[in-house]
Amino acid sequence: MLEWMLRQVMAERGIWSGAALARLLEEKADYRLSAPSISALLTGQPKQMKADTLDALCTALDCSPSVLWVHTPPAKTKGA
Repeated sequence: MLEWMLRQVMAERGIWSGAALARLLEEKADYRLSAPSISALLTGQPKQMKADTLDALCTALDCSPSVLWVHTPPAKTKGA
């Protein structure tokens, strides 16, 4: 299972709002996301994401994709 960690990564960096994330994306990655797009990233796990968006988030937050997405293998059931 993939878990979206954007809010946690932001908090670790002292970024507390979508507006602050938008500013950081523009300043560090020269990337613009609409307010609704940022809100969607903050309120739920994305079902899909453009590579450019992921790249901009990693640049702005100074992290790798593996920090934003954490993979937990599914638990094996007995008899499987």
